[in-house]
Amino acid sequence: MSAPSRRPEIRRRRTRKEKILKLRNRLTKASSSADREKIEAQLRRQALVSPGTTLAKKA
Repeated sequence: MSAPSRRPEIRRRRTRKEKILKLRNRLTKASSSADREKIEAQLRRQALVSPGTTLAKKA
């Protein structure tokens, strides 16, 4: 695999990682349970495109 064909893959991984970090930070700062549910649902959706990685911590 050459570098130009890997660039989009690397970019997708990087942006996904940044989005997950933002969501986790928002989850820790969430005050209401409705906000928590919404953020956890977003993390679950991200987990579908990130196989093998647990994104939301099980409580």
